[in-house]
Amino acid sequence: MSVELLDTPRFHGFRVRRQINGKTYQEYFSLKANGKRIRGAQRAKIKGQAEARDAELARSQRSAKEKAAREVHIDSRGRVRGILFRMKTEKSGTKTPVFQIGIMSTLEGKIVNTTVSINLHGLTEAWQKAVDFYARHKKISKRSKAYAQLLRAKPSNADLQKLIRARSRRR
Repeated sequence: MSVELLDTPRFHGFRVRRQINGKTYQEYFSLKANGKRIRGAQRAKIKGQAEARDAELARSQRSAKEKAAREVHIDSRGRVRGILFRMKTEKSGTKTPVFQIGIMSTLEGKIVNTTVSINLHGLTEAWQKAVDFYARHKKISKRSKAYAQLLRAKPSNADLQKLIRARSRRR
């Protein structure tokens, strides 16, 4: 709850404040009338109004957070935020190309991670598995535009070969 009682020389009353999509919503409910402090039932009524407005803003805030959690972020190079290509070093010392997924799960309420081997599944199936994991944890429907966007962001074989060569040169 973000209803706060303010008692300063300039203002006496309740302030309701919430941030929604980076914008601050702030409203004041005065507990003064004709220069005198309001008490009793009238004060309780004003507090109820402030709490009702806070509940309304809280619903908007929750809705905005859920919507933001389902959004897909694809950068200018076509990469999906949360799905990385990397060379994983196995226990044997061999390097394996994988898609690594690390995201805040809306489903579980915590950060989840997994890797999908490109050598084991092939590029297309590995990308599909990575996207399915991502979509399940972000609660993105397979019939949505966001899901289709994710599938289209699959890197090409040429892109992966460039990345593999670049990573092997750095070592």
